[in-house]
Amino acid sequence: MMRVGFVGLGDQGGPMARRIIEAGYPTTLWARRPATLEPFAGPQVRLAGTRAELGATSDVLCVCVVDGAGVDDVLRGTEGALSAMAPGSVAVVHSTVHPATCVRLQQDFPSIHVVDAPVSGGGARAANGELLVMVGGAPKVVDRCRPLFETYANLVVHVGEIGAGLEAKLLNNILFAAHLAVAAEVHAIASDLGLDHQALATALAHGSGRSYAAELVARMGFRLNALAGTAGPLLAKDVGILADVAAVTRSPLLDAAEAALVRMGVPRIHEENAG
Repeated sequence: MMRVGFVGLGDQGGPMARRIIEAGYPTTLWARRPATLEPFAGPQVRLAGTRAELGATSDVLCVCVVDGAGVDDVLRGTEGALSAMAPGSVAVVHSTVHPATCVRLQQDFPSIHVVDAPVSGGGARAANGELLVMVGGAPKVVDRCRPLFETYANLVVHVGEIGAGLEAKLLNNILFAAHLAVAAEVHAIASDLGLDHQALATALAHGSGRSYAAELVARMGFRLNALAGTAGPLLAKDVGILADVAAVTRSPLLDAAEAALVRMGVPRIHEENAG
């Protein structure tokens, strides 16, 4: 079986790595904090001491860190993972970053195949093997990775060449942010009308206006600022990236997404990864 490397053992990445290990793939893990690795110790798991060691022991290396700077830190440099990966190996970027991050990696490391494969679903769905993976990359390379992706996903969608998976993920997240803003506005109008919020939420959950965002707003007590510390910073980053990728400053979709950030009290973040 292919040897798999994984870095980024957070709320979502940790369950993904666990699914890979349980599927029987020889797996190497690396983390900056040794305590992060302790729950994964076992006969099938190798713990790398350095990023270069992680690369040297991986036919496919999955990176699931927070941002583009983190991706570059893991993969680039004389001690980075790509410095030790064999020609023909695959670097999979699961992080939601600027598409240019992956395009530049492929240009700078032509002997390695780079695939962007952002995921959607969260930790619980990762643990159940129910993530959505949106993939950009060469078809043959994507096909090579598909069995690995299917250990933690029940839907793998190849949307195009390198960078396309990230573009699809960004559009998904911007639409989600816009839905949050619309749902919050619905409940603001409901307050003006004197409606019972919980009754309205029940009605919406069974009506044509049903959406995951509306249900999430209801669970958060009908206040978007309850999401400021969790989803807020990630959505702020993604709104900023999409605005740069699509070269748009004004659009109804972007305006709605920005409205959600305003309600959360979170400013848009510009990720310096465009080149």
